[in-house]
Amino acid sequence: MFGHTNEPFSLQRDVKAVIIPAGEELLLREGTSGFITQSLGGSFTIYVEGNLFRIAGADADALGKEPVPPPAVPDNASDADIEAVIWEQLKTCYDPEIPVNIVDLGLIYRCDVTPLGNGERSVSVDMTLTAPGCGMGDILV
Repeated sequence: MFGHTNEPFSLQRDVKAVIIPAGEELLLREGTSGFITQSLGGSFTIYVEGNLFRIAGADADALGKEPVPPPAVPDNASDADIEAVIWEQLKTCYDPEIPVNIVDLGLIYRCDVTPLGNGERSVSVDMTLTAPGCGMGDILV
């Protein structure tokens, strides 16, 4: 899952990015250079010309990285198995400014898995943000 780094990069293609902490999306152009400051949970925080940006894991190739594969659910998974996978996936969602995930930050209050029949389930998660008006809220959720 990578980690906390200061690895130099040069974008290999144009890529959508979100400026931190404003939460506004923009396009960074191929050839833009900077440093990867955090690569946790499959997404990347990069530093370019005095600003921090979040790059989605699906766009890892723009940074010359491989995307992290989605979580695997075991065949014939029980509700407890599904809940465990969900909690592990929630732990891959990191605050883009600090290297701590939303579970360890205490932002997740509840995660319930409800069987619907035919092997389908409904999942309900209650969470909060690190600060009211956090510009990254829509990105994290």
